[in-house]
Amino acid sequence: MFTPVIPEGAPTPIAPFVPGSRVGDTLYVAGMLALGPNGESLHTGDVKAQTRYVIEEILRVVKASGGDLSDICYNAIFLKNRDDYAAFNEVYAEYFGKNPPARYCIISELVREELLVEIATTAYFGQPG
Repeated sequence: MFTPVIPEGAPTPIAPFVPGSRVGDTLYVAGMLALGPNGESLHTGDVKAQTRYVIEEILRVVKASGGDLSDICYNAIFLKNRDDYAAFNEVYAEYFGKNPPARYCIISELVREELLVEIATTAYFGQPG
C-alpha cells in the first residue's frame, strides 16, 4: 500500500496519476514536466527554464513528504533534443553538483511537442545503506 503525495497547489495532472507515491521510507515522484497549474505548457523553447521548473516541482513533492534535495537518490531523465543535453546539465548541476544521485538520460519524444524535459525521481528517507 502506498500513500499519495500531492503538494498544495500542485498542477492538475494531464493523466490519471498523483505527483508522488510514498511506500515506507521511499518516495516515487511521477515524471514531472513544465506544466502550470491548469496544465498549460510553460517556458516553451527554453530547456534551462523547463529543467529548473521541473526540478523545483520535484522538490515540492519531496518536501511535502518531509524530505529535501539530499534525499533524492535516483533520477530518470527524458530529453526531447540531444542538442539540449549540455544546457540541461548546467541547470541539473546547480541542484545536484555535490553528491549527485544515480541517473539515466534518454532522448525521447514527450507527451507534448513544446515540452523539452521530463524527470521522474526516487527519494529515500531512511538511513544510508
